[in-house]
Amino acid sequence: MDRNELGAVAKAWTHVRGNLRRSAGQRLFDQWLKPVVLVEGSTAQDVRLGLPSSFMTQWVKNHYADRLLLEFRAVLPEVASVTLETVTDEPQRVLKAVAEAPAMVPPPASAERPAFDPRFSFQRFVVDTTNRVAFNASKAMALPGVPQFSPLYLHAGTGQGKTHLMHAIGQTFLEANPGATAIYVTAERFMFEFVQALRNRDTHAFKTRLRSVDLLMIDDLQFIGGKDATQEEFFHTVNEFMSAGKRLVIAADRAPQALEGFEPRLAGRLGSGLVADIRPAELELRRAIVARKLEDMPAVSLPEAVVDLLSARITSNVRELEGALNRLVAYANLSNETITVDFAVNTLGEVLRSAQRRVTIDEIQRAVSTHFDLKQLDLISERRAVAIARPRQIAMYLAKRLTTRSLPEIGRKFGGRDHSTVIHAVRRIEDLRAKDVEIDGAVRSLMRTLEG
Repeated sequence: MDRNELGAVAKAWTHVRGNLRRSAGQRLFDQWLKPVVLVEGSTAQDVRLGLPSSFMTQWVKNHYADRLLLEFRAVLPEVASVTLETVTDEPQRVLKAVAEAPAMVPPPASAERPAFDPRFSFQRFVVDTTNRVAFNASKAMALPGVPQFSPLYLHAGTGQGKTHLMHAIGQTFLEANPGATAIYVTAERFMFEFVQALRNRDTHAFKTRLRSVDLLMIDDLQFIGGKDATQEEFFHTVNEFMSAGKRLVIAADRAPQALEGFEPRLAGRLGSGLVADIRPAELELRRAIVARKLEDMPAVSLPEAVVDLLSARITSNVRELEGALNRLVAYANLSNETITVDFAVNTLGEVLRSAQRRVTIDEIQRAVSTHFDLKQLDLISERRAVAIARPRQIAMYLAKRLTTRSLPEIGRKFGGRDHSTVIHAVRRIEDLRAKDVEIDGAVRSLMRTLEG
Protein backbone atom coordinates (compact mmCIF):
# COMPACT_ATOMS: atom_id res chain seq x y z
CA MET A 1 0.00 0.00 0.00
CA ASP A 2 1.44 3.40 -0.97
CA ARG A 3 1.81 6.21 1.55
CA ASN A 4 -1.24 8.17 0.35
CA GLU A 5 -3.48 5.12 0.53
CA LEU A 6 -2.10 4.30 3.97
CA GLY A 7 -2.86 7.83 5.10
CA ALA A 8 -6.43 7.61 3.82
CA VAL A 9 -7.07 4.35 5.69
CA ALA A 10 -5.45 5.72 8.86
CA LYS A 11 -7.57 8.87 8.73
CA ALA A 12 -10.70 6.82 8.11
CA TRP A 13 -9.91 4.63 11.13
CA THR A 14 -9.43 7.71 13.33
CA HIS A 15 -12.84 9.00 12.21
CA VAL A 16 -14.52 5.61 12.72
CA ARG A 17 -13.07 5.26 16.24
CA GLY A 18 -14.42 8.68 17.14
CA ASN A 19 -17.91 7.78 15.94
CA LEU A 20 -17.84 4.47 17.82
CA ARG A 21 -16.75 6.17 21.02
CA ARG A 22 -19.67 8.60 20.83
CA SER A 23 -22.32 6.05 19.86
CA ALA A 24 -21.28 3.14 22.08
CA GLY A 25 -20.63 5.10 25.25
CA GLN A 26 -17.37 5.30 27.16
CA ARG A 27 -17.72 2.07 29.16
CA LEU A 28 -18.55 -0.20 26.23
CA PHE A 29 -15.97 1.51 24.03
CA ASP A 30 -13.16 1.12 26.60
CA GLN A 31 -13.98 -2.53 27.26
CA TRP A 32 -14.48 -3.84 23.71
CA LEU A 33 -13.63 -1.30 21.01
CA LYS A 34 -10.65 0.64 22.32
CA PRO A 35 -8.33 -2.40 21.96
CA VAL A 36 -9.13 -2.67 18.22
CA VAL A 37 -6.12 -1.74 16.08
CA LEU A 38 -5.51 -1.25 12.38
CA VAL A 39 -3.42 -4.17 11.11
CA GLU A 40 -0.57 -4.00 8.63
CA GLY A 41 -1.68 -5.08 5.18
CA SER A 42 -4.88 -3.06 5.24
CA THR A 43 -5.85 -1.41 1.96
CA ALA A 44 -8.51 1.08 0.92
CA GLN A 45 -10.54 -1.89 -0.36
CA ASP A 46 -9.89 -4.44 2.39
CA VAL A 47 -9.46 -3.10 5.92
CA ARG A 48 -7.96 -5.42 8.55
CA LEU A 49 -8.59 -4.83 12.24
CA GLY A 50 -7.03 -6.76 15.09
CA LEU A 51 -7.86 -7.54 18.72
CA PRO A 52 -5.70 -9.12 21.43
CA SER A 53 -7.86 -12.22 22.09
CA SER A 54 -10.12 -14.54 20.14
CA PHE A 55 -12.94 -13.95 22.62
CA MET A 56 -12.86 -10.19 22.03
CA THR A 57 -12.57 -10.73 18.29
CA GLN A 58 -15.70 -12.89 18.24
CA TRP A 59 -17.65 -10.42 20.38
CA VAL A 60 -16.84 -7.47 18.13
CA LYS A 61 -17.65 -9.59 15.04
CA ASN A 62 -21.06 -10.47 16.47
CA HIS A 63 -21.95 -6.95 17.56
CA TYR A 64 -20.05 -4.51 15.33
CA ALA A 65 -18.97 -6.16 12.07
CA ASP A 66 -21.75 -4.55 10.02
CA ARG A 67 -21.42 -1.22 11.75
CA LEU A 68 -17.67 -1.09 11.09
CA LEU A 69 -18.20 -1.73 7.39
CA LEU A 70 -20.84 1.02 7.19
CA GLU A 71 -18.66 3.49 9.10
CA PHE A 72 -15.64 2.87 6.85
CA ARG A 73 -17.74 3.12 3.69
CA ALA A 74 -19.11 6.47 4.84
CA VAL A 75 -15.52 7.80 4.76
CA LEU A 76 -13.98 5.58 2.07
CA PRO A 77 -16.70 4.39 -0.37
CA GLU A 78 -14.26 1.98 -2.02
CA VAL A 79 -13.98 -0.20 1.10
CA ALA A 80 -15.32 -3.67 0.19
CA SER A 81 -14.65 -5.55 3.41
CA VAL A 82 -13.60 -5.09 7.03
CA THR A 83 -11.94 -8.18 8.49
CA LEU A 84 -11.59 -8.75 12.24
CA GLU A 85 -8.76 -10.99 13.40
CA THR A 86 -6.88 -11.90 16.55
CA VAL A 87 -3.43 -10.32 16.79
CA THR A 88 -1.39 -12.19 19.37
CA ASP A 89 1.96 -12.61 17.64
CA GLU A 90 4.66 -10.07 16.79
CA PRO A 91 3.71 -6.50 17.70
CA GLN A 92 5.10 -5.25 14.37
CA ARG A 93 2.02 -6.74 12.67
CA VAL A 94 0.07 -3.83 14.09
CA LEU A 95 0.14 -0.87 11.77
CA LYS A 96 2.67 1.65 13.03
CA ALA A 97 2.32 4.16 10.21
CA VAL A 98 -0.35 6.06 12.10
CA ALA A 99 2.11 6.95 14.84
CA GLU A 100 5.03 7.38 12.43
CA ALA A 101 3.17 9.76 10.11
CA PRO A 102 1.30 12.19 12.34
CA ALA A 103 0.44 14.45 9.42
CA MET A 104 -1.83 11.73 8.09
CA VAL A 105 -3.95 11.66 11.22
CA PRO A 106 -5.92 14.73 12.27
CA PRO A 107 -4.41 16.15 15.46
CA PRO A 108 -6.59 15.91 18.55
CA ALA A 109 -8.88 18.88 18.96
CA SER A 110 -8.04 21.37 21.67
CA ALA A 111 -9.89 20.68 24.89
CA GLU A 112 -11.10 24.26 24.78
CA ARG A 113 -12.44 23.90 21.22
CA PRO A 114 -13.83 20.34 21.17
CA ALA A 115 -14.79 18.74 17.86
CA PHE A 116 -18.53 18.28 18.20
CA ASP A 117 -20.27 15.79 15.93
CA PRO A 118 -21.95 17.79 13.13
CA ARG A 119 -24.68 15.13 12.86
CA PHE A 120 -25.91 16.15 16.32
CA SER A 121 -27.35 19.55 15.46
CA PHE A 122 -30.54 21.30 16.53
CA GLN A 123 -31.81 21.05 12.94
CA ARG A 124 -31.53 17.26 13.04
CA PHE A 125 -33.17 16.80 16.43
CA VAL A 126 -36.76 15.59 16.02
CA VAL A 127 -39.03 17.42 18.46
CA ASP A 128 -42.37 16.52 20.01
CA THR A 129 -44.07 16.86 23.40
CA THR A 130 -41.73 14.34 25.06
CA ASN A 131 -38.60 16.47 24.53
CA ARG A 132 -39.77 19.99 23.63
CA VAL A 133 -38.80 21.63 26.95
CA ALA A 134 -35.31 20.12 26.86
CA PHE A 135 -34.89 21.15 23.21
CA ASN A 136 -35.99 24.76 23.77
CA ALA A 137 -33.88 25.05 26.92
CA SER A 138 -30.85 23.76 25.03
CA LYS A 139 -31.35 26.29 22.24
CA ALA A 140 -31.63 29.06 24.82
CA MET A 141 -28.40 27.92 26.47
CA ALA A 142 -26.57 28.25 23.14
CA LEU A 143 -27.71 31.84 22.50
CA PRO A 144 -25.13 34.67 22.76
CA GLY A 145 -25.21 37.00 25.73
CA VAL A 146 -25.90 36.30 29.38
CA PRO A 147 -27.48 32.84 29.82
CA GLN A 148 -31.10 32.85 31.02
CA PHE A 149 -30.29 30.10 33.51
CA SER A 150 -27.36 27.96 34.62
CA PRO A 151 -26.90 25.12 35.11
CA LEU A 152 -29.08 23.39 32.55
CA TYR A 153 -29.68 19.86 33.81
CA LEU A 154 -30.90 17.34 31.22
CA HIS A 155 -32.04 13.93 32.39
CA ALA A 156 -33.37 10.91 30.51
CA GLY A 157 -32.79 7.21 30.04
CA THR A 158 -30.11 5.82 27.76
CA GLY A 159 -30.36 6.74 24.09
CA GLN A 160 -33.10 9.40 24.36
CA GLY A 161 -31.12 12.37 22.98
CA LYS A 162 -29.19 13.97 25.85
CA THR A 163 -25.81 13.71 24.14
CA HIS A 164 -27.31 14.93 20.85
CA LEU A 165 -28.52 18.12 22.56
CA MET A 166 -25.19 18.68 24.30
CA HIS A 167 -23.31 18.48 20.99
CA ALA A 168 -25.88 20.84 19.43
CA ILE A 169 -25.39 23.35 22.27
CA GLY A 170 -21.62 23.22 21.89
CA GLN A 171 -21.61 23.62 18.11
CA THR A 172 -24.13 26.46 18.08
CA PHE A 173 -22.49 28.35 20.92
CA LEU A 174 -18.99 28.19 19.41
CA GLU A 175 -20.28 29.14 15.95
CA ALA A 176 -22.00 32.21 17.39
CA ASN A 177 -18.97 33.06 19.57
CA PRO A 178 -15.79 32.32 17.56
CA GLY A 179 -13.54 33.47 20.38
CA ALA A 180 -15.27 31.45 23.08
CA THR A 181 -13.96 28.29 24.74
CA ALA A 182 -15.75 25.13 25.79
CA ILE A 183 -15.11 21.75 27.38
CA TYR A 184 -17.27 18.66 26.87
CA VAL A 185 -16.34 15.75 29.11
CA THR A 186 -17.97 12.69 30.62
CA ALA A 187 -18.19 12.47 34.42
CA GLU A 188 -15.86 9.47 34.35
CA ARG A 189 -13.28 11.50 32.43
CA PHE A 190 -13.72 14.39 34.87
CA MET A 191 -13.03 11.97 37.73
CA PHE A 192 -10.03 10.41 35.98
CA GLU A 193 -8.41 13.78 35.24
CA PHE A 194 -9.04 14.97 38.81
CA VAL A 195 -7.41 11.86 40.28
CA GLN A 196 -4.44 12.30 37.93
CA ALA A 197 -4.11 15.92 39.04
CA LEU A 198 -4.13 14.80 42.68
CA ARG A 199 -1.40 12.24 42.01
CA ASN A 200 0.68 14.81 40.13
CA ARG A 201 0.02 17.43 42.80
CA ASP A 202 -1.26 19.76 40.11
CA THR A 203 -4.90 20.32 41.05
CA HIS A 204 -4.52 24.07 40.50
CA ALA A 205 -3.97 23.59 36.74
CA PHE A 206 -6.93 21.20 36.59
CA LYS A 207 -9.23 23.67 38.35
CA THR A 208 -8.00 26.63 36.33
CA ARG A 209 -8.53 24.85 33.01
CA LEU A 210 -12.10 23.82 33.84
CA ARG A 211 -13.21 27.09 35.37
CA SER A 212 -11.68 29.36 32.74
CA VAL A 213 -13.84 28.20 29.83
CA ASP A 214 -17.08 29.88 28.75
CA LEU A 215 -19.09 26.67 28.42
CA LEU A 216 -18.63 23.51 30.48
CA MET A 217 -20.62 20.36 29.68
CA ILE A 218 -20.45 17.19 31.74
CA ASP A 219 -22.24 14.04 30.55
CA ASP A 220 -23.32 10.92 32.49
CA LEU A 221 -23.04 12.61 35.87
CA GLN A 222 -24.50 9.59 37.68
CA PHE A 223 -21.14 7.80 37.43
CA ILE A 224 -19.50 9.93 40.13
CA GLY A 225 -22.06 8.87 42.73
CA GLY A 226 -20.28 7.89 45.96
CA LYS A 227 -16.97 9.48 44.89
CA ASP A 228 -16.70 12.04 47.70
CA ALA A 229 -13.50 13.82 46.65
CA THR A 230 -14.65 14.14 43.03
CA GLN A 231 -18.05 15.42 44.15
CA GLU A 232 -16.40 18.02 46.35
CA GLU A 233 -14.38 19.37 43.44
CA PHE A 234 -17.42 19.22 41.17
CA PHE A 235 -19.49 21.13 43.76
CA HIS A 236 -16.95 23.96 43.83
CA THR A 237 -16.82 24.01 40.02
CA VAL A 238 -20.62 24.36 39.88
CA ASN A 239 -20.47 27.20 42.39
CA GLU A 240 -17.75 28.99 40.40
CA PHE A 241 -19.76 28.81 37.18
CA MET A 242 -22.97 29.96 38.83
CA SER A 243 -21.23 32.86 40.56
CA ALA A 244 -19.57 33.95 37.32
CA GLY A 245 -22.80 33.64 35.32
CA LYS A 246 -21.19 31.15 32.95
CA ARG A 247 -22.84 28.33 31.01
CA LEU A 248 -22.92 24.92 32.65
CA VAL A 249 -24.75 21.95 31.14
CA ILE A 250 -25.13 18.65 32.99
CA ALA A 251 -26.66 15.40 31.73
CA ALA A 252 -27.59 12.32 33.74
CA ASP A 253 -29.96 9.38 33.65
CA ARG A 254 -32.19 10.69 36.48
CA ALA A 255 -33.30 13.88 38.21
CA PRO A 256 -30.87 15.56 40.69
CA GLN A 257 -32.84 14.45 43.75
CA ALA A 258 -32.83 10.83 42.51
CA LEU A 259 -29.05 10.55 42.02
CA GLU A 260 -27.61 7.78 44.17
CA GLY A 261 -24.57 8.50 46.35
CA PHE A 262 -24.76 12.28 45.93
CA GLU A 263 -24.56 14.80 48.74
CA PRO A 264 -27.84 16.70 49.28
CA ARG A 265 -26.11 20.07 48.86
CA LEU A 266 -24.79 19.06 45.42
CA ALA A 267 -28.17 17.68 44.31
CA GLY A 268 -29.73 20.96 45.51
CA ARG A 269 -27.22 23.02 43.53
CA LEU A 270 -27.86 21.03 40.37
CA GLY A 271 -31.59 21.48 40.76
CA SER A 272 -31.34 25.24 41.26
CA GLY A 273 -31.04 25.94 37.53
CA LEU A 274 -33.39 24.52 34.92
CA VAL A 275 -34.10 20.80 35.14
CA ALA A 276 -35.51 19.39 31.88
CA ASP A 277 -36.42 15.77 31.31
CA ILE A 278 -36.73 13.82 28.06
CA ARG A 279 -39.41 11.17 28.23
CA PRO A 280 -39.28 7.95 26.16
CA ALA A 281 -40.17 8.58 22.52
CA GLU A 282 -43.77 7.80 21.61
CA LEU A 283 -44.75 6.00 18.42
CA GLU A 284 -45.18 9.04 16.17
CA LEU A 285 -41.85 10.47 17.31
CA ARG A 286 -40.13 7.15 16.62
CA ARG A 287 -41.62 7.17 13.12
CA ALA A 288 -40.40 10.73 12.58
CA ILE A 289 -36.90 9.77 13.74
CA VAL A 290 -36.76 6.88 11.26
CA ALA A 291 -37.93 9.25 8.52
CA ARG A 292 -35.22 11.76 9.44
CA LYS A 293 -32.55 9.06 9.36
CA LEU A 294 -33.76 7.95 5.93
CA GLU A 295 -33.09 11.47 4.62
CA ASP A 296 -29.40 10.59 4.99
CA MET A 297 -29.93 7.43 2.94
CA PRO A 298 -31.44 8.65 -0.36
CA ALA A 299 -30.65 5.35 -2.09
CA VAL A 300 -32.56 3.30 0.50
CA SER A 301 -36.18 2.36 -0.15
CA LEU A 302 -37.98 1.47 3.07
CA PRO A 303 -41.65 0.49 2.79
CA GLU A 304 -44.09 2.14 5.19
CA ALA A 305 -44.87 -1.27 6.66
CA VAL A 306 -41.20 -1.66 7.67
CA VAL A 307 -41.14 1.85 9.16
CA ASP A 308 -44.22 0.85 11.18
CA LEU A 309 -42.57 -2.39 12.26
CA LEU A 310 -39.41 -0.70 13.55
CA SER A 311 -41.28 2.17 15.18
CA ALA A 312 -43.83 -0.04 16.89
CA ARG A 313 -41.51 -2.78 18.11
CA ILE A 314 -38.37 -0.91 19.20
CA THR A 315 -39.59 1.29 22.02
CA SER A 316 -36.76 1.23 24.57
CA ASN A 317 -34.63 4.07 23.20
CA VAL A 318 -33.85 6.06 20.08
CA ARG A 319 -30.27 4.81 19.83
CA GLU A 320 -31.45 1.21 19.58
CA LEU A 321 -33.99 2.22 16.94
CA GLU A 322 -31.30 3.92 14.84
CA GLY A 323 -28.99 0.94 15.30
CA ALA A 324 -31.68 -1.45 14.06
CA LEU A 325 -32.24 0.70 10.98
CA ASN A 326 -28.49 0.81 10.25
CA ARG A 327 -28.24 -2.96 10.63
CA LEU A 328 -31.21 -3.55 8.36
CA VAL A 329 -29.77 -1.33 5.62
CA ALA A 330 -26.32 -2.92 5.97
CA TYR A 331 -27.68 -6.46 5.66
CA ALA A 332 -29.75 -5.49 2.61
CA ASN A 333 -26.70 -3.92 0.93
CA LEU A 334 -24.40 -6.82 1.74
CA SER A 335 -26.86 -9.47 0.57
CA ASN A 336 -28.30 -7.47 -2.37
CA GLU A 337 -31.79 -7.98 -0.95
CA THR A 338 -34.83 -5.74 -1.16
CA ILE A 339 -36.04 -4.57 2.24
CA THR A 340 -39.47 -6.02 2.98
CA VAL A 341 -41.31 -6.76 6.21
CA ASP A 342 -40.27 -10.42 6.06
CA PHE A 343 -36.65 -9.46 5.42
CA ALA A 344 -36.77 -7.06 8.39
CA VAL A 345 -38.29 -9.70 10.68
CA ASN A 346 -35.69 -12.29 9.64
CA THR A 347 -32.79 -9.83 9.96
CA LEU A 348 -33.82 -8.21 13.24
CA GLY A 349 -35.58 -11.15 14.83
CA GLU A 350 -33.78 -11.08 18.18
CA VAL A 351 -33.84 -7.29 18.37
CA LEU A 352 -37.56 -7.17 17.65
CA ARG A 353 -38.40 -9.94 20.09
CA SER A 354 -36.37 -8.47 22.94
CA ALA A 355 -37.77 -4.97 22.41
CA GLN A 356 -41.34 -6.03 21.92
CA ARG A 357 -44.05 -5.60 24.50
CA ARG A 358 -45.77 -8.96 24.75
CA VAL A 359 -48.96 -8.49 22.75
CA THR A 360 -51.27 -11.51 22.61
CA ILE A 361 -53.58 -12.59 19.82
CA ASP A 362 -56.51 -12.28 22.22
CA GLU A 363 -55.61 -8.62 22.82
CA ILE A 364 -55.42 -8.06 19.07
CA GLN A 365 -58.81 -9.67 18.49
CA ARG A 366 -60.40 -7.56 21.25
CA ALA A 367 -58.87 -4.35 19.90
CA VAL A 368 -59.91 -5.09 16.30
CA SER A 369 -63.47 -6.08 17.26
CA THR A 370 -63.83 -2.89 19.33
CA HIS A 371 -62.41 -0.71 16.56
CA PHE A 372 -64.78 -2.12 13.93
CA ASP A 373 -67.74 -2.53 16.32
CA LEU A 374 -67.87 -6.31 15.95
CA LYS A 375 -68.15 -9.23 18.32
CA GLN A 376 -64.87 -11.02 18.97
CA LEU A 377 -66.57 -14.25 17.90
CA ASP A 378 -67.11 -12.75 14.43
CA LEU A 379 -63.34 -12.82 13.85
CA ILE A 380 -63.13 -16.57 14.33
CA SER A 381 -66.41 -17.38 12.60
CA GLU A 382 -66.90 -18.69 9.05
CA ARG A 383 -68.70 -15.53 7.93
CA ARG A 384 -67.20 -14.06 4.76
CA ALA A 385 -68.94 -10.72 4.45
CA VAL A 386 -66.44 -7.95 3.73
CA ALA A 387 -67.46 -6.12 6.92
CA ILE A 388 -66.12 -9.10 8.88
CA ALA A 389 -63.53 -10.60 6.52
CA ARG A 390 -61.50 -7.37 6.23
CA PRO A 391 -61.19 -6.82 10.03
CA ARG A 392 -60.29 -10.51 10.35
CA GLN A 393 -57.48 -10.04 7.82
CA ILE A 394 -56.28 -6.96 9.69
CA ALA A 395 -56.25 -8.94 12.94
CA MET A 396 -54.21 -11.71 11.29
CA TYR A 397 -51.83 -9.11 9.86
CA LEU A 398 -51.32 -7.59 13.31
CA ALA A 399 -50.85 -11.02 14.85
CA LYS A 400 -48.05 -11.72 12.37
CA ARG A 401 -46.41 -8.34 12.98
CA LEU A 402 -46.85 -7.94 16.72
CA THR A 403 -46.47 -11.46 18.09
CA THR A 404 -43.94 -14.24 17.79
CA ARG A 405 -46.60 -16.87 17.02
CA SER A 406 -46.08 -19.07 13.96
CA LEU A 407 -48.44 -18.94 10.98
CA PRO A 408 -50.16 -22.24 11.91
CA GLU A 409 -50.62 -20.99 15.50
CA ILE A 410 -52.19 -17.76 14.24
CA GLY A 411 -54.49 -19.73 11.94
CA ARG A 412 -55.67 -21.91 14.80
CA LYS A 413 -56.52 -18.82 16.88
CA PHE A 414 -58.78 -17.61 14.03
CA GLY A 415 -61.17 -20.54 13.94
CA GLY A 416 -58.72 -23.24 12.88
CA ARG A 417 -57.76 -21.64 9.56
CA ASP A 418 -54.86 -22.90 7.46
CA HIS A 419 -51.50 -21.06 7.51
CA SER A 420 -51.96 -20.21 3.81
CA THR A 421 -55.03 -18.17 4.78
CA VAL A 422 -52.88 -16.15 7.19
CA ILE A 423 -50.26 -15.55 4.48
CA HIS A 424 -52.99 -14.35 2.10
CA ALA A 425 -54.38 -12.01 4.79
CA VAL A 426 -50.97 -10.49 5.54
CA ARG A 427 -50.20 -9.87 1.87
CA ARG A 428 -53.66 -8.47 1.22
CA ILE A 429 -53.43 -5.94 4.05
CA GLU A 430 -49.91 -4.94 3.02
CA ASP A 431 -51.24 -4.27 -0.48
CA LEU A 432 -54.28 -2.37 0.78
CA ARG A 433 -52.22 -0.20 3.12
CA ALA A 434 -50.36 1.19 0.11
CA LYS A 435 -53.62 2.03 -1.69
CA ASP A 436 -56.35 2.61 0.88
CA VAL A 437 -55.96 5.51 3.31
CA GLU A 438 -58.73 4.23 5.59
CA ILE A 439 -57.21 0.76 5.93
CA ASP A 440 -53.77 2.24 6.56
CA GLY A 441 -55.19 4.61 9.17
CA ALA A 442 -57.04 1.79 10.93
CA VAL A 443 -53.87 -0.32 11.11
CA ARG A 444 -51.85 2.59 12.46
CA SER A 445 -54.47 3.36 15.09
CA LEU A 446 -54.63 -0.27 16.21
CA MET A 447 -50.85 -0.55 16.40
CA ARG A 448 -50.71 2.56 18.61
CA THR A 449 -53.37 1.08 20.87
CA LEU A 450 -51.71 -2.32 21.15
CA GLU A 451 -48.14 -1.05 21.52
CA GLY A 452 -49.11 1.82 23.84
